[in-house]
Amino acid sequence: MLGKNVGTTTEDDECTDFKLALLESLNPGIRQEVLLEALLIAQGSVEDATKNLSCPTAAVSSKKRRAVGNGYQASLSCYQIKRAFEPSTEPRVKKALTRKGKTLHLYAPDDIKAHTPCSIIHNFLPSDEADALLRELLAESSTYTRETFKLFNNIVQSPHTTCFYVNTLDEAEAQKTDYVYNGSYLKDVRRTTPELRRVSRRVQTTVNAEVQRRIQEYYPGRKKLKYQSPKEWIPNAAFVNCYDGGTESVGYHSDQLTYLGPRAVIGSLSLGVSREFRIRKVVGRGEQDLKEKNVASDRADVEGQISIHLPHNSLLVMHAEMQEDWKHSIAPAQAIDPHPISENKRLNVTYRCYKESLHPRFTPKCKCGVPTVLRCVQKKRESRGRYMWMCHVNYAPGKEGCGFFKWAEFDDDGEPPWSKRIEE
Repeated sequence: MLGKNVGTTTEDDECTDFKLALLESLNPGIRQEVLLEALLIAQGSVEDATKNLSCPTAAVSSKKRRAVGNGYQASLSCYQIKRAFEPSTEPRVKKALTRKGKTLHLYAPDDIKAHTPCSIIHNFLPSDEADALLRELLAESSTYTRETFKLFNNIVQSPHTTCFYVNTLDEAEAQKTDYVYNGSYLKDVRRTTPELRRVSRRVQTTVNAEVQRRIQEYYPGRKKLKYQSPKEWIPNAAFVNCYDGGTESVGYHSDQLTYLGPRAVIGSLSLGVSREFRIRKVVGRGEQDLKEKNVASDRADVEGQISIHLPHNSLLVMHAEMQEDWKHSIAPAQAIDPHPISENKRLNVTYRCYKESLHPRFTPKCKCGVPTVLRCVQKKRESRGRYMWMCHVNYAPGKEGCGFFKWAEFDDDGEPPWSKRIEE
């Protein structure tokens, strides 16, 4: 049966596969992810799932569906599938559709909101404004550099170029002397360009609206998450990444929280070539999990990857649950469709809200005398969700860290203990 509990037998899994195969034969051409959700909502009834899929949109000929290839996916909402959460006044409950070893491709904004910690707005800017920003950043990107850092005692370079922008020249100088990234200081910090500043105001309005919508539609009790800031999200810094060609990418990671604080929100604007943004959920592990085969199998399904396709001029909002509970990447592409302005390049602006209370002059320093990095426990179940201050000098080439560690404390609004003294 679908929705099985831990400890079900292999026969149940075979039963699910059989039902899915039967549903696929009755509804040729519909993507397996759509069929699986229909089966989940119909509680395993092939007959009910088929009825739910029988809307006019689903009646597109199988020949037409095959013609568009892997790039096609109808929105799950276009089928007459009644989701379990729709009649309820409670926030929506998401059903995991991921499976081990498979990539679930999502295109429609409603599907992305329902099954990921993100929301997306296509055609975010008027086309002339998007093109103006793209041209401005293309000119800037010729002097972007690759980050160099140490990983497992090897010196590695970032697989794409990047640059950091802040609002004023004074802030740029402070970033070069006060703020530490991967154990060292940034040499190239720039003042935001005119187009970046203009667009940031629109990003601010949209992100704040999306955050409130997320709280109302998806969070328990329609309340913000613990540690999530109740304050308005104001972008005051931005990393701009340049991916030149399909081979340039970035592996799975979570963004650094040191200056953003817990439950951070990030607005990510894509310009130029379309690329795949892949995410996967991180599931906590305990010793008991290692002894139970079915638990490990279910966890592998939950950790299956999801691909969100990011076209030119799309704004992706990474919500407050993203960095602690998920990892994300830009996957290498075997082939890309050149953009008329940027050709093979994708420019990505990640707008961030740096907190004054997490300025390096306030955060703990390690024995090396360097401000520490803030991390969150993701995998170890006993301490999952706890934050910690750690030495990260060992990430700088030619340096060794001191091993400093200290548990971090925050109030329900994500502010550190010293924040009240700063306000006074």
